[in-house]
This record gives sequence, structure tokens and C-alpha cells, in this order.
Amino acid sequence: MNSEFLVSVVIIFLNEEKFIQEAIESIFAQTYDNWELLLVDDGSTDRSSEIARHYAMRYPEKVRYLEHDGHENRGMSASRNLGLRSAKGKYISFLDGDDRWVPHKLERQLEILQSYPEAVMVCGPLYVWHSWTGKSEDMFADHLYGVGPNRLHPYGNSVVEPPKLLTLFLQDEQFIPSSILVERQVLESSGGYEDIFRDSYSDAVGLVKVCLRSSVFVSNECWYWYRKHPASSTYKSWLMGQEEAERLFYLKWIEQYFTEQGVKDREVWQALRMRLWPYRHPTLYRAREECLCIIRQTRGLARLLARQALPDSVRRWLRTQWSQRHISGNG
Repeated sequence: MNSEFLVSVVIIFLNEEKFIQEAIESIFAQTYDNWELLLVDDGSTDRSSEIARHYAMRYPEKVRYLEHDGHENRGMSASRNLGLRSAKGKYISFLDGDDRWVPHKLERQLEILQSYPEAVMVCGPLYVWHSWTGKSEDMFADHLYGVGPNRLHPYGNSVVEPPKLLTLFLQDEQFIPSSILVERQVLESSGGYEDIFRDSYSDAVGLVKVCLRSSVFVSNECWYWYRKHPASSTYKSWLMGQEEAERLFYLKWIEQYFTEQGVKDREVWQALRMRLWPYRHPTLYRAREECLCIIRQTRGLARLLARQALPDSVRRWLRTQWSQRHISGNG
């Protein structure tokens, strides 16, 4: 394909000596070769800094090593912003130091963006990768994230006009765009990432900005392998019981951002308010959840009693009637 467009690839990392070489090699394995690689060190204290510097010294025409002043640890957003400020490519993409890409990731995403010029960004689902351990108990845990239980992304393989995609991932976080390739100028002009988000939602806030104003191509193809391991920031957040507090901080930031930007779209505001409602009305929310739980239990008990009390012929007739009403759309 046409290789005239330089792509800036940013790998942010913190103490990833176990995985960073594999992440870097997945860039060198790309079938599209017009890229630059920016290795952004967020204050590592293990050998990952040495590994990154080695690649920068060995391939100075392709790889640059970056760090914060004083080798400080400033968090994921600040590290992405450092890479963004240093990037030279027309397009930019991000990879965490413990993950990897499939070899045709850049080639395929560039093909899509050239085929749909109205889109400034392309994204796809993540491959949640447990089996990297080689353990038998992890072999069947791998799955796609960014898809529904029985369907692909509701906007899959199409250009999504703003702010529909933002409304969707406010309603359901599994649809936060991932594995992105985006026009660097669009990300820069939106303000990039927010340094106050050190870990959780650090990527999401930048995507809120892009998806609020710009069209995005949502692909059903998977190009990004997201490694699940106990040292990851998401696992640590869950282990420390910080998930809900971090989600509330993220949602309140969006509310303030919408207000500052003068957002008028009713659907995106409604999606945000629905997500904030449990935090602002916790007593009502708990009462609602308890009522729903009772309803589910009552329905389950009713089904159990029906199975025990009704003859097989009656149960089969009821199932037939329900199926016919469901298929015809009258139920």
C-alpha cells in the first residue's frame, strides 16, 4: 500500500522489563514500515529503561527514547502527552509496554482511513490475553472486549458520526474505543490527554474529546492484544477497591468538560446523567437494585413452580405460544 504517511507509535511504560521487548518487537514486525517509535519512560526503576535506550541507540533513525525531567513518574496521561508533543507523524497510535500488536495493524488501519476520509480515527476491539502465561487454566479465558455477548459492536464496520460513539461508551464502558489510529493534529487540537488522570481512564478522557466532535470508523477487526496480569494498573485498581471512586472522578470530569464546551446534544447528556445517577442518589439506586433482584427471584421461583406443577404437554404448548409471539414481534 501507499507508505507516504508517517505514523508515530508511542509506547508508554513503567517497570515493564518482562514485557517491553515483546511490545517493541511487535512494532518492528509491522507490515507497514513508515513509522517512528517513541519510547516514553514514566520513571522506571527496573531494566526496562535500559532495554528502551538500547533500541534507541541501535535504531536511531526509527526509535527515540523519552523521559520526564528528572526521570520522574508522572502517570499515563502525562506520558502520552509527552509522546504526542514529540511526534512527527500524520497519524499517531499508542501501545502500553505490556501489550502487543498484530503485524498488519498499521497497514489495515491506514487502508480504512484512506477508504473513509470523513473519519479521523479508526478503532477496534481488544483481544484480552490471559493465555500468554501458558498455564492450562488460562487457555480458555481469552476473549474479545468491545463486543456484546451475542453480537459485534453495534456500530461495527461503519463510520460513526459524533457524538453517537461517545453516547454509546458512556452507556457501556466496554465500547470505549481501543487500538486506535488517529490523526495527530485532531488529537492535539482537542487538547490531548489530561495529566490529572494518572492511571484509570487516562486514555478514555482523550477519546471523549475526539468522539465528541469527530467521525470515527469502528471496525470489528482485532489488532491489539491486551495482556492480563496481576501487575497491571487495572488489576491493582480493582484489588485496592478504587474502581468506583475512579469512575466517579472520570464522570464528573466529563460533566465539567461538557459544560465548558457548551455541549447541547440531549442524548449524550442523558447518557452521562444516567451513569452519574447511582452516585448522586445512592439510596434510591440501592432500593431500585433490591426491587429488581426481588423481581428476578420471583420470576425464577414462578418458573420453578410451573415446571413442577404443570404437565409436560402444557409446558410445551406454553413454550410454543411464547416462541410464536416472540418471532412475530407481538410479545
